[in-house]
Amino acid sequence: MSAATTPPSPGRQGLAPPPDAAAPVRHPDAPAPGEPLGSHYDGCFGCGTGQPHGLHMAITAGEGVCVTAEFTVRPEHQGAPGLAHGGVLAAALDETLGSLSWMLRVIAVTGRLESDFVRPVPVGTTLHLTARCTGVAGRKIHSTAEGRIGGPDGPLAVRADALFIKVELDHFTRNGRAEEIKAALADPDQVKVARAFEVNP
Repeated sequence: MSAATTPPSPGRQGLAPPPDAAAPVRHPDAPAPGEPLGSHYDGCFGCGTGQPHGLHMAITAGEGVCVTAEFTVRPEHQGAPGLAHGGVLAAALDETLGSLSWMLRVIAVTGRLESDFVRPVPVGTTLHLTARCTGVAGRKIHSTAEGRIGGPDGPLAVRADALFIKVELDHFTRNGRAEEIKAALADPDQVKVARAFEVNP
């Protein structure tokens, strides 16, 4: 079973969509299924190409309001010797879940993330992640994700349920460090500017 079919974990109150939540609807301008999403910001720890020790995640649009992702654990990501740090795995789940914003074409931030670590993930392993939106209630976006090792249908290693909150652009411009905001806005590549500020997972 994948995150596309797995319901949120039982007992996680506040993370499952409420009964009156709307079914998620893929935005007409969302990337086509199979299209790589690329980095929304070079400095992002999850997907940024400018982070030498970042996760360098490759995330792809799926069908409906779903995405898939891959992340290979490198030595700088370990906690216990030879094993991925749990916080790094949580970051990979968060980045994958946050990328659902591209399917909805909204700006959203993590409000709550609960993760389960089912089995160790060794250094050198590629984690295959899937995420899907499970419901939308006002500004709240409910979603679920999982990561498997050995292939997309391999053993379950990690999973998470999350609540994201829709925000306006000024959430970033008001709260981010001024130097990074100015540098990102001044980038001559206007596509990068748009990706960093129009939809920011």
